[in-house]
Amino acid sequence: MKVGAIPTHDAYVASWKDRVPADRIHYYESTLNSYIERLVNLTRRVEVMEMGGISYTQVEIELVKLEIEEMEALILQLKTSMNGTNVLVEELYIEIRNISIMVSQMQVHDKNNVIVIRREIAALRKRLEDCENYKSKPMSYPPVPVKENGACGHGYIIAVSKPVVVQLNYLGFSYRYGGWGRDSLVGADQNVLWVAPLNTDGRLMNSLRIYDTYDNFLIYNPTIDRGINYGYYGQGGGMIMYNESMYYNCYSNGNICRYNPQTNSVELNVNLPNAVYDNRFSYSSSVYQDIDMASDEEGLWAIYSTESNAGNIVISKLDPISLEVTQTWATAQHKPSASNAFMACGVLYVTRAINTKKEDIFYMYDTKTEKEWWLSIPLEKPKDNVQSLSYNPNDHKLYMYNDGYLVNYDLTFQPLLEDKSEI
Repeated sequence: MKVGAIPTHDAYVASWKDRVPADRIHYYESTLNSYIERLVNLTRRVEVMEMGGISYTQVEIELVKLEIEEMEALILQLKTSMNGTNVLVEELYIEIRNISIMVSQMQVHDKNNVIVIRREIAALRKRLEDCENYKSKPMSYPPVPVKENGACGHGYIIAVSKPVVVQLNYLGFSYRYGGWGRDSLVGADQNVLWVAPLNTDGRLMNSLRIYDTYDNFLIYNPTIDRGINYGYYGQGGGMIMYNESMYYNCYSNGNICRYNPQTNSVELNVNLPNAVYDNRFSYSSSVYQDIDMASDEEGLWAIYSTESNAGNIVISKLDPISLEVTQTWATAQHKPSASNAFMACGVLYVTRAINTKKEDIFYMYDTKTEKEWWLSIPLEKPKDNVQSLSYNPNDHKLYMYNDGYLVNYDLTFQPLLEDKSEI
């Protein structure tokens, strides 16, 4: 199921089978079919409006608005008819509500607005179609890598441990968004930890603490406590520490900043070509994380989206000194349908929300083979939403910022085969 924000029939049944009667499940499936039909209809109507240039009328726009409002009412009815909450339904409601807001802002003679609306509706329709198509995609694992081709000393991830809740972030419960971890350069001092809560709306990174020991970290006794100066702000929860510097999406643009905590200054500010920003294609459970920085055994990466790749995930390998892109891969996984992602040994792993207590590593893309695979590796979470997720190649752990709590996990990898004759 190539999804996260858009639910499928199978996802509905898996989520509700223990508490919803069979006749209600049938009703929900029928309702989802009606959404797909309405989106097909709606896309055609907007195409006609666009092809008609300035000849379309206020009445036509109002009819489009009415049709989207009916879809919104249907999903709202579905929400209220359920016992308890479902993450997938909530996210579908948000998607339809966002389109409703956009259409309400259309002007009668503004063709550009119609083109934007058409693009948004077509993207949502494609995500619903992907839900249906996903049923035919088998869950499988790629062959175990051969040792001579694997510089990381391990194969693919096959299991994730139970979560370890370390503590609440130093600013408290209200700061639900942010990131944390250790220096992820291979061989870096692993005594050093960092925590960077975002402001309460999940956008602005303007504070950072660094701890020189784990004991000081536990008692909130930082070595460096920065209120980052204006002009050096970060945006979203995609920050990481790499070689004693912080790498993150610079505030309100498509650039990557390299920030020196010792001097409280940005040493480098480089554009990531074609990357969208300002919450255009963030993850489903975290805002403004359009550019998600990552690092692993192979170096520094950026996980992001572009308009030309229709919001699907793009991976770029970066030179950590110049921040120039050295190689790029375009995947088929829609970024807003995922809850988060990370890199490990040159492999992209993507997660989605199953419910309020469970995530699933469901997709992977290997940059060495340029092949994608669909998996199902459970990932438990103490709180509802994943705001950031990063891998540290030094301790083979995942670091999660989870509704303000700092959580980590141990990963289990496949062993490598000794030579090709064993395959």
